[in-house]
Amino acid sequence: MEPEIIKGGIHSDDRGVLLYNNDFNASDIKRIYFIENKDTEVARAWQGHKIEQRWFSVTNGSFLIKTIKIDNWDKPSSDLTCMEFVISSKTLDILYVPKGYITSIQALENESKILAMADYRLGEIQDEFRFETNYFQ
Repeated sequence: MEPEIIKGGIHSDDRGVLLYNNDFNASDIKRIYFIENKDTEVARAWQGHKIEQRWFSVTNGSFLIKTIKIDNWDKPSSDLTCMEFVISSKTLDILYVPKGYITSIQALENESKILAMADYRLGEIQDEFRFETNYFQ
């Protein structure tokens, strides 16, 4: 399985605007948190999970999220393929990142905020991996 965008939608009428995502199944979610980067220069790179899955939805602004599937968690290849996704608060798109991937999360606009959702509670398992920002080419 690869990372994918679960498309949301928007409806507007004389009462206002409704953002929705009728294709997102939240039944696996056990934990949620928000991420706000200090500015648009900062990238929260590279961290990920061998077991956990993540879902990301932008509530303000927009983000560039890069994903890499890890081939060896002890010493990954530095030239692995990187997939890039841009998600915005203009629709309720949700980026699904399956287990086995790491991410880099960078705000594209000031004051951007992203909701992160995970399928394990904090401390339920030990499954966090971090790599230096410049490790991957």
